[in-house]
Amino acid sequence: MKKIVLFDGECNFCNSSVQFIIKRDPHNEFQFASLQSDIGKAFINKFHIPSNIDSLVLIDDERCYLQSTAALRVCKYLKGSYKLLYCLILIPKPIRNVVYRIIAKNRYKWFGKTESCMIPSPKDRARFLS
Repeated sequence: MKKIVLFDGECNFCNSSVQFIIKRDPHNEFQFASLQSDIGKAFINKFHIPSNIDSLVLIDDERCYLQSTAALRVCKYLKGSYKLLYCLILIPKPIRNVVYRIIAKNRYKWFGKTESCMIPSPKDRARFLS
C-alpha cells in the first residue's frame, strides 16, 4: 500500500510541502488527499483522527501518524539528505510537537491561505486521491 499524506488544501505552506515531497519522492511512494476532500474525510473517520486536525497526516501501513512524527516519517523516504531529518525522531515527541504546533498555528499568517485546493499538474494528478 502506498503512503498517504493528508494535508490542508487551503494552506499555501501545506501545498508547497506536497510539491516538495513530490519532487523528492523518486519511487512515487506517496499519494495525497486534502483533509477537506471526501476521501480525506473518509480517512479521518477510518483512522479516528481528531476532527480538529488541520495539518499534515501520514497514513503508512494502516497506521496513522500526526504532527512532527508524520513530517519526520515522510522525510525518511525522501531522496537526498532530507532522510537525515528522520534522526530528529529521537527528540521526545512533546518537544517536537511544540515546535510543530508553533509552525502549524502560524502557517496562514506566515505563508497565506488559498480559497481552493491546488490543482496538480497532469503528470502528478494520478498521485492525488479523489
